[in-house]
Amino acid sequence: MGAGLAPVISTVELPGMTPLRRGKVRDTFDLGDALLMVASDRISAFDVILPTPIPLKGIILTQLSRYWFEETRHIVPNHLITASIQDFPDDLKARNGKLAGRSMIVRKAERIDFECVVRGYLAGSGWAEYQRAGTVADLPVAPGLRQAEQLPEPVFTPAMKNDEGHDENISIQRLRDEIGVDLATRLEDVSLQLYSFAADHARRRGIVLADTKFEFGFVNGELTLIDEALTPDSSRFWDASTYEPGHDQPSFDKQFVRDWLLASGWDKEPPAPELPGRVVTGTSSRYHEAFKRLTGRSLWYETLDG
Repeated sequence: MGAGLAPVISTVELPGMTPLRRGKVRDTFDLGDALLMVASDRISAFDVILPTPIPLKGIILTQLSRYWFEETRHIVPNHLITASIQDFPDDLKARNGKLAGRSMIVRKAERIDFECVVRGYLAGSGWAEYQRAGTVADLPVAPGLRQAEQLPEPVFTPAMKNDEGHDENISIQRLRDEIGVDLATRLEDVSLQLYSFAADHARRRGIVLADTKFEFGFVNGELTLIDEALTPDSSRFWDASTYEPGHDQPSFDKQFVRDWLLASGWDKEPPAPELPGRVVTGTSSRYHEAFKRLTGRSLWYETLDG
């Protein structure tokens, strides 16, 4: 199915099925021996879900994660069982219109409640910390760097996961204290390997991967990449052709939405304002451009009709 035919879905409702969890974007359903993860077209900013959906967003997130899961399985196993509607159970195939393109059946995992962030460039909270203390994740960084400048080497900066509000940036030492040195070291090593692989790939496709975050869990005792991977929701993507350190960079993520919200005077408390059409269209096109560049593919997905 061509992506332009996809319905816009703000809330995933599957009759007879109660969500195990509703996140800011994904709704997760328990299938017994596996989970169904459905990415809606919702978008959040400053930890508030906005009232205006972004067309194609959920499909792009799912299909891009599917791509990266395939590309990185030589580094670490992931939880994906299938993202093909053709392989779904019959009762889910009957809901084809809602699920096609935006759904994955994944293995159940014992989640590690820390996000594994890797920063290759000074941006966001990493830039704020560097300005304040000359450090990133409490680690000293070379002096004199500018905003958005590439770090001498990528830095692992973990965060304590918070499903309701802001994740809390923590030091590597605190991560070691919380989960043990061996697991903390393993998470750091795997996260840096994933970032290095993806950053090299993205650069060849004209995109700078400034930073990204991963989530991991255990499946049958094996460390496993879960949730999503290297999407515009979990990563900061910049256009390599216009990249220039010293200021904010145009991006292929939801910074376009954040910038409009900040300019609107919104106080970052719910309810959030409706997004104007130009912001909705601009955001959708940025997500779509990231997908096309990173994968080298047109946005297409399987339906039961082929």
